[in-house]
Amino acid sequence: MASGAAAPSLALLPPVSELKLSRFCPVRSFPRNAWRSRACAGVAVGSRASAADSFFLDYKPTNAFLFPGQGAQAVGMGAVAQSVQAAADLFQEQMTFLGSYDLLNICLNGPKEKLDSTVISQPAIYVASLAAVEVLRARDGGQDIIDSIDVTCGLSLGEYTALSFAGAFSFEDGLKLVKLRGEAMQDAADAAQSGMVSVIGLDSEKVQLLCDAANEEVEEKDKVHIANFLCPGNYAVSGGLKGIEAVEAKAKSFKARMTNFQLAGPFSCCWCFPHQFMEPAVSRLEAALAETEIVTPRIPVISNVDAQPHSDPETIKRILARQVTSPVQWESTVKSLLNNGLKKSYELGPGKVIAGIVKRVDRAAEIENIGA
Repeated sequence: MASGAAAPSLALLPPVSELKLSRFCPVRSFPRNAWRSRACAGVAVGSRASAADSFFLDYKPTNAFLFPGQGAQAVGMGAVAQSVQAAADLFQEQMTFLGSYDLLNICLNGPKEKLDSTVISQPAIYVASLAAVEVLRARDGGQDIIDSIDVTCGLSLGEYTALSFAGAFSFEDGLKLVKLRGEAMQDAADAAQSGMVSVIGLDSEKVQLLCDAANEEVEEKDKVHIANFLCPGNYAVSGGLKGIEAVEAKAKSFKARMTNFQLAGPFSCCWCFPHQFMEPAVSRLEAALAETEIVTPRIPVISNVDAQPHSDPETIKRILARQVTSPVQWESTVKSLLNNGLKKSYELGPGKVIAGIVKRVDRAAEIENIGA
């Protein structure tokens, strides 16, 4: 439990006989078996009562797990995990739920185009990131590090990984949600002509002014907005193609250092998909989340939508459904963690995107990569 959080009311706790301890949770965390029977939920209230959503608002972080989002994938990921049985087991278990393709083979051998597709890369990164937790657990002192983690979060897709690690839902349920999320987002993107442009070298206020200027010249369907507040000087703008073209044309006059255009398609990152076109994905996610058991996380999980932790399961469901139509507040999330006293963080999963972002926010920040 994060230091600084108020103790839960005893009236909300299940009888001691119903508590199941796991390797992730000390007794004080009031665990409930969740992720592979190793994670646990903070307050297993079940049908007894709803946990107050303000439970984690005063969290004081010390050590954090940060999980990557789409775009971190690379052919060869998952190789390290094969030398750790518990990590390798995760790749085997996923076949029960994905079935139609061998995720491990695609991760190890590609082809790159297939791994980069949204419907493959999202579950691949989810599994590889949780496998990295097992790789860490297997090394000397790894379990002590896992036990020390008192806050977690993930970049866009990575929020699902963080929630699974924190015991809000099981590995299996998270995998099903991530698979559906990738499919729903891709289907919605395929139905629209859209794209994304990274704007480098401007602060967020100037990028917003750039978007406003571009929007004055295009119709409603082509309007643009900031989709990802990634880190200082790097923001992703998405929208209709004509709006994106207007942003590129005006960027130099706003003194942007450079822009990088990407057409929204099968190989796009999550934030390349313009939010105004993602509404069909929301309804599909809402339906899936309604059927998913979600409980209070055992530690704070910071949301991409508002850079705040949430403890109420129903609120978490609503936040996850709206995540695909909301700007990713990753810069605010990292700043919040550091400003609240975070001492060390660990990036678990493929790539080193998260570490680069954290260093852009604070060069003195301590972060370690744990790959799989």
